[in-house]
Amino acid sequence: MGIGAEVCRRLAAAGFAVVVADRDETAAETTAADLRAGGATAEAQAIDVGVAESVDSAFAAIEQRHGRCDVLVNSAGIAKVHPFLEFPDDNFAVTMAVNVNGTFLCSQRAARLMVRNHWGRIVNIASVAGMRAVGTGRTAYGTSKGAVIALTRQMAVELAEKGVTANAVAPGPVDTPMTRVLHTAQFRREYENAIPMNRYGTVGEIAAAVMYLVSEDAGFVTGVTLPVDGGFLASGARGI
Repeated sequence: MGIGAEVCRRLAAAGFAVVVADRDETAAETTAADLRAGGATAEAQAIDVGVAESVDSAFAAIEQRHGRCDVLVNSAGIAKVHPFLEFPDDNFAVTMAVNVNGTFLCSQRAARLMVRNHWGRIVNIASVAGMRAVGTGRTAYGTSKGAVIALTRQMAVELAEKGVTANAVAPGPVDTPMTRVLHTAQFRREYENAIPMNRYGTVGEIAAAVMYLVSEDAGFVTGVTLPVDGGFLASGARGI
């Protein structure tokens, strides 16, 4: 859904063979079928990024079918909002399992295929919530995205000599199915007021940043986190 689906569309339009990977294989197949209907090469792959065995199985299948992996975009993510003092242990653990462990597992397995050809692009979808606190209740989400940013830097350093870049995109608030559920009307108004552009971003604007980072033009760019946030991180007090 959301950012991930739009990235799939952009990659397909650029000529990549796209593997749409999702825990919901039916949803993945729907997206893949839409891409194929437009003339692209696309297929669905079942994967639960929070489970190592599922990640191993998925990448084994990709290797068997294609023999390579050139680009990985980690966009799977979950979020729940609870006050810090009442934040449930189990929700913290599952958020870290999906957002952080899942990024690690998929990146490592993909990179093992990339280094064979001495070329690869890994792009992780982080968040401005990993760079500063955004509201209350986001203990697990913000912490997990901060960890994704740190993981991106570490991967970039270790993979650079092997021809693989690793970068992250840190969206500000984006109008997606997840934010429509997670963001209350009041939170949305306050968030928009904190953004110099006075609006949420679009999935297309995030996907465009991803497409730059996977391009040949970004061959000397690695280890960076690119905010796409309408000026949110740059802004302090607003108004006169």
